[in-house]
Amino acid sequence: MTQVEERRIATGVLVVGTGAAGLRAAIELAERGVQVLCVGKRRRDDAHTVLASGGINAALGTMDPEDSWQQHAADTLREGYWLGDPRSVELLCREAPAAIDDLVRWGAQFAREDDGRLSQRFFGAHRSRRTCFVGDYTGREVQRTLARRASEVGVAVRDDIYVTRLLVHDGRAFGCYGFGVEDGSRWVFVADAVILAAGGHTRIWRRSSSRRDENTGDAMRLAVDAGCRLRDMEFVQFHPTGMVFPEESAGTLVTEAVRGEGGILRNAAGERFMERYDPERLELSTRDRVALAIYTEISEGRGTEHGGVLLDVSHLGRDIVLSRLPRMYRQSVDLAMLDITRVPMEVAPTAHYSMGGVWVEPETHLTDVEGLYAVGECATGVHGANRLGGNSLAECLVFGRIVGSEAARWSAALDVQMRNPGSIAAAAEEVDELLGRRGDEFARPLQRAVRDLMSECCGVVRSEDGLQAGLTRLDEVSERSRSMEVRPDLAGYADLAHAFDLQGSLLAARATLACALERRESRGAHTRLDYPGTDPLLRVNLVWDRDGDIARERPGEPSQAVAALAGGPEIDTAGRLLE
Repeated sequence: MTQVEERRIATGVLVVGTGAAGLRAAIELAERGVQVLCVGKRRRDDAHTVLASGGINAALGTMDPEDSWQQHAADTLREGYWLGDPRSVELLCREAPAAIDDLVRWGAQFAREDDGRLSQRFFGAHRSRRTCFVGDYTGREVQRTLARRASEVGVAVRDDIYVTRLLVHDGRAFGCYGFGVEDGSRWVFVADAVILAAGGHTRIWRRSSSRRDENTGDAMRLAVDAGCRLRDMEFVQFHPTGMVFPEESAGTLVTEAVRGEGGILRNAAGERFMERYDPERLELSTRDRVALAIYTEISEGRGTEHGGVLLDVSHLGRDIVLSRLPRMYRQSVDLAMLDITRVPMEVAPTAHYSMGGVWVEPETHLTDVEGLYAVGECATGVHGANRLGGNSLAECLVFGRIVGSEAARWSAALDVQMRNPGSIAAAAEEVDELLGRRGDEFARPLQRAVRDLMSECCGVVRSEDGLQAGLTRLDEVSERSRSMEVRPDLAGYADLAHAFDLQGSLLAARATLACALERRESRGAHTRLDYPGTDPLLRVNLVWDRDGDIARERPGEPSQAVAALAGGPEIDTAGRLLE
């Protein structure tokens, strides 16, 4: 193969990912005087963060003065079925108000009350109103604010690079390798420390709230190839409400804010079915319960003609819908030609958030590899078995700042950073090998095969037989991928990106199926038909490594004050119906 020229860039700290977590880490580094570069494959103003519609949590007490960070932590741990790491959770909840202060100081336009207080609304399973918001496009406003602040403090951003491999030597990260998504140019980025902030793996399901070509599991593949382990991969949150019609828009998120503002779920017969599953919290129950309730209604034949249920806001009045849910109104008009002020939406569960991801130390987010940190959706530790709505944006900001400060400290303490030519050469050979493949398979159909098997074998409800079948089918797709042909053309190198996306999807799918098989119980977002109860002996985190071995780690205990507010470790499973 013709020798390809590699361009090299050196920086103090390298951030892989241009969403909220990556930008917040970069801002912290820049403010501390550290040279920082963000690289990613998606424009900084259109990262996955923009899809976080509903809000961001912090116990500010502006609406409910009795709220506290301790209660926020208690709610997070309890609804995570006691699998979140208490140190991470308490740190998140304690620091979340400061994260809001940062955003306000940088110009974020949060909704406010008439007297100037920040408005906060209920999200499912929160004891108090603690979710700050900007209409129903909070993520877009957060991303806009962070991108502007990053520019102000001089953060360099390359959002046209597909990262194919993290560079590691003797267990220490020293950069990454990638190619330009437009022209295929090769790039070597070297740094004292690397921060991985490249998202989750929800796109490996057929119906997903993620857009095309994002959240394909590439962050997990990068981390595992570098020497990291994965944890809690079986816990994938299926957001209760994704669009089901038209087919090309299936999975597009219908934000929890719709239910937070008073939306009512009904089956095809018009019944408000949440009265059967959680009569106290109804539509504001936890996401896992609502998703399971919708799944049950559909599977038992009470769904709509398009395979969903109805979510109705028409009773709220046109003015309320247009002022509080403008993005959802516009989305329904644009994608389904539907006026939700008069007609209910059809919705069904959609793969939405990866609670599992790269194993990290709870307070620093350092991985198994020296000098490599993971943050945001690709990291694990906060959410346990079920994420509270509104916690993901807070996690990005709180731990983005912490990881930025940790990486700055690591960089300052280094006397010398070793750069290994062999690691760079291996990364180059990996790209060359894919480009040189010839066969009768292509990445897109193979990606579709992964999404089909994950949806059919590892969806909202799982079983031993289904998971075993999923692993068998995954082996078949993996074998087919060996005959995959990659042919970039004048339109760009998307075909090469799809091939690497597929590798990430195959690895993430294998880890998820294996951990779901190992967890022989129902807990949070993981529901087993053959093991409907919660097993106290499985109050553990499952840690998966590249060899396929699964270890068990027991979470620590929360502080006394948080434990008292959480009301003990027992979880009320009333309403979590399986049949």
